[in-house]
Amino acid sequence: MAATGSTAPVRLFSPARAKLFSSRHAFLIDVDRSKPELKFRTQSLKPEPWSNTKRGDSVKLNMINEEDSRVDETYNSVEDKQFVRWFREAWPYLWAHRGSTFVVIISGEIVASPFLDAVLKDIAFLHHLGIRFVIVPGTHVQIDKLLAGRGHEPKYVGRYRITDSESLAAAMEAAGGIRLLIEAKLSPGPSICNIRRHGDSSRLHDVGVSVASGNFLAAKRKGVVEGVDYGATGEVKKVDVDRMRERLDGDCIVILSNLGYSSSGEVLNCNTYEVATACALAIGADKLICIIDGPILDENGRHINFLPLEEADMLIRQRAKQSETAAKYVKAVGERDLTCFGHNDSTAAAPSSQNGKAFSSTHSPIFQNGLGFDNGNGLWSGEQGFAIGGQERLSRQNGYLSELAAAAFVCRGGVQRVHLLNGTIGGVLLLELFKRDGMGTMVASDLYEGTRMAKVTDLAGIKQIIQPLEESGTLVRRSDEELLRAIDSFIVMEREGQIIACAALFPFFKDKCGEVACIAVSPECRGQGQGDKMLDYVEKKASFLGLDMLFLLTTRTADWFVRRGFRECSIEMIPEKRREKINPSRKSKYYMKKLLPDRSGITFLSYF
Repeated sequence: MAATGSTAPVRLFSPARAKLFSSRHAFLIDVDRSKPELKFRTQSLKPEPWSNTKRGDSVKLNMINEEDSRVDETYNSVEDKQFVRWFREAWPYLWAHRGSTFVVIISGEIVASPFLDAVLKDIAFLHHLGIRFVIVPGTHVQIDKLLAGRGHEPKYVGRYRITDSESLAAAMEAAGGIRLLIEAKLSPGPSICNIRRHGDSSRLHDVGVSVASGNFLAAKRKGVVEGVDYGATGEVKKVDVDRMRERLDGDCIVILSNLGYSSSGEVLNCNTYEVATACALAIGADKLICIIDGPILDENGRHINFLPLEEADMLIRQRAKQSETAAKYVKAVGERDLTCFGHNDSTAAAPSSQNGKAFSSTHSPIFQNGLGFDNGNGLWSGEQGFAIGGQERLSRQNGYLSELAAAAFVCRGGVQRVHLLNGTIGGVLLLELFKRDGMGTMVASDLYEGTRMAKVTDLAGIKQIIQPLEESGTLVRRSDEELLRAIDSFIVMEREGQIIACAALFPFFKDKCGEVACIAVSPECRGQGQGDKMLDYVEKKASFLGLDMLFLLTTRTADWFVRRGFRECSIEMIPEKRREKINPSRKSKYYMKKLLPDRSGITFLSYF
């Protein structure tokens, strides 16, 4: 096994900053103590021992819980029961992902390795489940290998390759060969032995997946920059979104090559990540997935499961003096404070934003395919995508910081989820998409946005949200004094200085359970999933506190909670200390939910 590269530590958290840090569905509330430093380490193509451990095998969803099922089912074997259980638990994810568009970068290292077969097999499987894929394969490994075989040295300046005539010939050969390879590996259908018993033989000899490729990428020469002639190296000019969508609508997987075509008919060699990030922004992808050749680890060798966009942005900025890629990121997105940006294609007239609601911020640059941000004026002027590469990436002197910068760039442009996956792990794509805590590192712009523990100064905002619900009888009335005494148990979601949602968690440590109360969302933000985010945050906080169960009292919102895994229970299930304070005249219904253990592997701190 190749030795793991060691890099200088990267500090993610400032020592005394109270800031949320979620692990996919969990949180971190900072206290006044030092935070562990993060560093990025490269791995060899051989999987590390930890990658073979069945991390999170016991993780299960509450959507369908066999133990809580009201109907006893009989199975022929334990294997049958496990199969049915896991298949049912995949249903929420199948429902959520169906019809989504994912742009997938397969790094050059994975393309050139035996791991490519498994990745493409899983992509074909997911394609047949209704997920739309655009695949952008990396070519630099094959190009460098071809050049070396012909006695030429690859030349890089910064993040870009200098594409002379020999390099262009190698790039064209590599791109063509990789496209044919991927088409071939996506062509086989499922095993005939497995499907013959179901009777329909009309499709037994069909091609497994229809694949489309073409001149979807318009490019322009990079030209001469600071005295360096980049030759036939291209920059993304525009992605032909309409024709790509036609292919996707026609049930094809699209292969988008890094070769672009100029208006004068030239073939130009573009940066793979620039192409993929520009495509994700232009097509409005639901996810950008980067399949790389190793995991992102902290200094203790533990896998980093989740990075909020704000934390990823800060991490990159801290390395701007050491990393050219990080410096280019800061230059591209600007020195100003992080805000969230929308995107649209060349025909859109109005900006979109997270949760389907436009922000009222004074400046929200909008990505337009072929123009960049703000119609090519001002911030991010002309930026179509984000290029990474060159000696910094090849040497891994900063680990996977380059990939993280590309992920943050795309998140800031409007793609809400970017996943960095270790392609040397078998089935990593399935594990990431169908396990609660995933298997890779997710960078997200909207998870738990602005969620934090409440402060005394939030009292007015909380009262404004819950007062209409109190007046309608949905929530029990609480005086200002009662709210003030309970303020430490409240959680709020803040957007642009305004409280838009709240919830409360009252733990009963002796009984190892907690009460969920006061989940409320401001009227203008309802229907955007904020209530689910608050409940999920409460559940993960309760799990972190060592609680096994959650309970609640409700008169009018039972259906909402039942849909989210709560089941009706008797008053005897409520802790005695809480029963003493129940007002029987409200005739509330009682509901409980069993909590699942958090398998994220991240250490959390809390005021509790």
